[in-house]
Amino acid sequence: MSSIVIDHVSADGTTLESDVRTSADLERFFTDESFRTDYDVSIADVPEGVRAIPVLAQVCPVAWANGADVYVDEVDATFASALEDVKETLCSMHDFLEGGTLYAKRTIDADPDAGGESGLLFTGGVDSTCSYVRHRDESPTLISIRGWTITPDPADDDDWNALRSRVSSFAADHDLETAFLESNMLSFLAHPMLLAHYKRHVDGAWYSSVGHGLGLLGLCAPMAYARGIEDLYVAATHWEGIDLEWGSRPDIDDNIRWAGTQCHHDGHELTRQERLDVIADYVRDEEPTLELQTCNVRMDGNCGECEKCYRTAVGLRLAGLEPTAHGYLFVDEDYHEIRTALEEGRWVLGQDERYMWDDIRERARETEPTSDAEAAFFEWLDAADLGDLVSDSSPPLSHRLLRAGARNAPAPVYNTVYPAWTSAKSGLRRVRPGR
Repeated sequence: MSSIVIDHVSADGTTLESDVRTSADLERFFTDESFRTDYDVSIADVPEGVRAIPVLAQVCPVAWANGADVYVDEVDATFASALEDVKETLCSMHDFLEGGTLYAKRTIDADPDAGGESGLLFTGGVDSTCSYVRHRDESPTLISIRGWTITPDPADDDDWNALRSRVSSFAADHDLETAFLESNMLSFLAHPMLLAHYKRHVDGAWYSSVGHGLGLLGLCAPMAYARGIEDLYVAATHWEGIDLEWGSRPDIDDNIRWAGTQCHHDGHELTRQERLDVIADYVRDEEPTLELQTCNVRMDGNCGECEKCYRTAVGLRLAGLEPTAHGYLFVDEDYHEIRTALEEGRWVLGQDERYMWDDIRERARETEPTSDAEAAFFEWLDAADLGDLVSDSSPPLSHRLLRAGARNAPAPVYNTVYPAWTSAKSGLRRVRPGR
């Protein structure tokens, strides 16, 4: 029988560690690293059943993909119930997921001190800034996580330091607290092997398409318990009417809960352009110098030349703001550059971007252009076939052959060869979520 066993969950001050054992058929999906997460608050007094949540949040989707059962010594009863709800959603969304059962020697009804606090996963992008504006009366703790788009690799130190500095500055300016978490959740999992087995079933990667809603929120559990955070918000990327297989959705995130904390998928009723409208109203009423950070290329500001920078700048224009006042160097001549880049396929675009450009197009149809260049671009966009701008989501044959062979290859061999091969072959492009 396929199984995953959480051997122990230990807390040493601010550091959480756990070892995992698996049945032989699942060994390939895990590396030899212990699971580890570092917090900036002591978790020594957090019950073991709550400390188990971060590792369970990472391994359960892998178990469900293989019909495996998961065993743990102790788990918070509220979270155990939440896992059943999340499993139901993920299994209905991905037909390759088979499900499985969580077995615990003990379930506990933890009784945290009622803190009445709230928290928000925050990067300073459009989505998370909109969520801050919507919930600013709660003075949410701003939570930033290193481990997904910014990895624990020393090569990402500059990006992490830039994010920490920016979020800390924003928090200081708005009289807010911060929480910074660092985890090896993706290097603890054998992510290349997960891609080899499941990439053909999902539109994106494993974590974005399956694991990140449960995974990122679950990482926060010990910290939220220690800080008395009762409401934990994660900003929506998509909105009503977008039917994409994405690991963070209302029917996932709104079901995630543990003793003392309820999670919320925030802003799903708003399109990206409507979120920019919320920000624009806030800028005009309260903070005229607010800057956003959405760049796909750098973390210490916006490059102003990538697809996401241009898209955000156009959205700001449509919301009645001048992009140059909010972090984006943008002039009318850039409209021609955007059109040319889209027509020539310079940017690798997926279904996400198609929906977002369509959202911009809908707003442009009801907006009076402010210049001839803007009018010309909006006229072109109105007639453009956005489907033609989306890249073929099928990986190259060489990638497919490598992954097919990997399903039967020794896991250590594949986990070593695949990242080096793809980096040399195609120069993998990092895409940051819109939060």
